[in-house]
Amino acid sequence: MSVTTGELRSRLGRVGIFMPPPERLGADPVATAAAVEQAGFTSLWVGGGNTTPDAFEERRSQLAASGSLIVATGIASIWAWEPGQLRSVAEGVAGDFPGRFILGLGVSHAPAVAALGHVYERPLEKMEKFLDELDHPAYHGGERELPPIVLAALGPKMLGLARHQALGSHPYFTTADHTRFARRVLGPDGLLVPEVAVTLGTDQAAHATARAYAARYVRLPNYTRNLERFGFGPVDFADGGSDRLVSAVIPSGVPAVLSAVRAHLDAGADHVVIQPLGDGAFTPAALAELATVLSEFMKK
Repeated sequence: MSVTTGELRSRLGRVGIFMPPPERLGADPVATAAAVEQAGFTSLWVGGGNTTPDAFEERRSQLAASGSLIVATGIASIWAWEPGQLRSVAEGVAGDFPGRFILGLGVSHAPAVAALGHVYERPLEKMEKFLDELDHPAYHGGERELPPIVLAALGPKMLGLARHQALGSHPYFTTADHTRFARRVLGPDGLLVPEVAVTLGTDQAAHATARAYAARYVRLPNYTRNLERFGFGPVDFADGGSDRLVSAVIPSGVPAVLSAVRAHLDAGADHVVIQPLGDGAFTPAALAELATVLSEFMKK
């Protein structure tokens, strides 16, 4: 039986963790998943495109290493998969860990898509066709079912697709204003899980970390076009990102982090996934401190 949005909301609570692929950080995926659960977080969303069956085996190992942790792809690039192949892999993970796996899908970005040997064009049409084929009867695996699907939706058309052909949306590198906008498009029923990268420090090193992180994303048109909808412009995307943009997207310091999480929740987010930054990357060592900081949002 498919898990409902209401059931997922209840299991997820208000805050979880987002991380890049463990291998990119030199982190052990199993130990990381165990640490996330031990710190009290209910979910772990893993980015990087999840482009191979090995990535899904890694998600499987993280589920096996934890007792109730929900693990999600944040996201799996649809350019890397044939729908039938992805359905088979995702059904297998979901079947072995009922109610604990979420399939996040996205259209990625032109440079990553080019690296896979494809031309990045008509991404909305690509996603529409992929979702149609993913649910084609020819790919159904008997008693097996697809896990809940969310889309990395930013603009109104992709958010509309997330509303009508998926369970909801998992946006990245956004503000609370976008969360409010996304909630209006998704309506009250769609699951909305924004990512928020944070630094707990406020010193020069913390600000440098936030800016270095922002610099990677302000070069990607998908993100800059989305931010333009909410009052940012070319000056905010130059030189690694303006102070205004960096502070809006990547809160630094405990008061700013708490304020950002509250703002996303108040704007309509169901579950906010936090990406702790250190030396420009996710740091598992920050989990215990982060859990203490976010204690008011942790699921009881």
